[in-house]
Amino acid sequence: LLPRRWVVERTFAWLGRCRRNSKEYERLSTSSQAHLQISAIHRMLKRLKPSNTYPPFRYRVAA
Repeated sequence: LLPRRWVVERTFAWLGRCRRNSKEYERLSTSSQAHLQISAIHRMLKRLKPSNTYPPFRYRVAA
């Protein structure tokens, strides 16, 4: 039970980082749901992005 709860709490924390999700600004619940889906998609795209394992500039090694 605890590992699953940790995953749920972490997901809620990630979704709550978006300012628009932390407060209820929208008049319609469908708008709020759409913003939650957009922020979840944004989070998943950030996770799927390959990490930069090398620096952006490669200098030649002096011989």
